[in-house]
Amino acid sequence: MTAIEPMPLPDGVTDLLLQASTATITMQLLKRGFRGLAINGVRPMNPGAARFAGPAVTLRYIAGREDICQPPRPTDPDSAQRVAIEGTPAGHVLVISTDREVRAGTLGDILAWRLKMRGVAAVVTDGAMRDAPVMAGIELPIFAAANAAPASMTNLHPVEVQTPIGCNGVPVFPGDAIVGDLDGVVVIPRHLVEEVARDSAEQERLERFIQLQVRKGRAIPGLYPPDDATRTAYRAWLEAGEPEG
Repeated sequence: MTAIEPMPLPDGVTDLLLQASTATITMQLLKRGFRGLAINGVRPMNPGAARFAGPAVTLRYIAGREDICQPPRPTDPDSAQRVAIEGTPAGHVLVISTDREVRAGTLGDILAWRLKMRGVAAVVTDGAMRDAPVMAGIELPIFAAANAAPASMTNLHPVEVQTPIGCNGVPVFPGDAIVGDLDGVVVIPRHLVEEVARDSAEQERLERFIQLQVRKGRAIPGLYPPDDATRTAYRAWLEAGEPEG
């Protein structure tokens, strides 16, 4: 079986990304000119397990055809799906492209459990997932566009791993950072991930300060976005140890 080379994010980046919401990250991407890197239309199968961040491993399906899509047998050679399931490194996010085909599931509960036990960080697909009642209880972030009963080979054929894909219209390259929470999933281009992670964490701190001021009754003008006076007060708040009062 072909190994998938790990592409870990730089030291400390995953922790910074987990401090930031996808809403904050999309704002940081917007400041850099990127408007279309949120994967819309996918939802967590288990809302209690929606938070994740990690580098992308990609799997691409094409439309199935009857002569090549048959029920699996033990003697079958390894497919791209099997390579992805057994090869996605721990801490990475498996991103699956189906060209928005939702008539069949990309994965079911057994393969999802295998990914969880191997330490995979999350699964994201613009297609469907099977076994929704079981998936809802697995503590593995799994985002999909729909649920479907039929198995993948009903309408889908896995063709390759670790190539650029489109996931619901969003380009994903192997090694890009993928971040998810209850708002959705966002892609960060690999070459921007360190600065986006750093500035997203800083935006979260600033917005926590702003929220405290709003809860004290302060009006929005000059506060959000912050003017010079607000930024001076923010720096004093940081020096004071970020008190909640």
